[in-house]
Amino acid sequence: MKLVIVFCLACLCGLAVPARAQSLIGKWQLVKQTSCLDDDDAVAVDELGMQEVADDMKSRAGSSAQVLQLKDNNAGEENTRIISRKKTYNSRSFLYKYDGTSLHFLDKKSRTIIESFTVEKLAGDSLIISNVSRACETKVFVRIKP
Repeated sequence: MKLVIVFCLACLCGLAVPARAQSLIGKWQLVKQTSCLDDDDAVAVDELGMQEVADDMKSRAGSSAQVLQLKDNNAGEENTRIISRKKTYNSRSFLYKYDGTSLHFLDKKSRTIIESFTVEKLAGDSLIISNVSRACETKVFVRIKP
């Protein structure tokens, strides 16, 4: 009888182990970024005679390899990698908070929310987020293996 109880408890404990959730912790490289000035809005921009300005803004956005590193202590760092250099440039540290559906970037001193994103997809090797205030702005990241 004791053996049956031990077996049942072992089975229940084995089933009660939660599945591992995907983690944001690690290095992520920005591979694609869409803005509110994409091709869908090209007709409206062209009617205003602002096509050159829109093209210039698109060419400046995402022209370098942005790397986002999220650490397990809710701290992070954003920087630009240049291929021929070992060091990174434009390094900026920040705090973040992730609640399962939203990713909030916080000011380090006041700990107030600077910017909020909705996590559209979080898989083992990809992360897709969209800006809460401007849903047309999305960013696609790929995990960088250490």
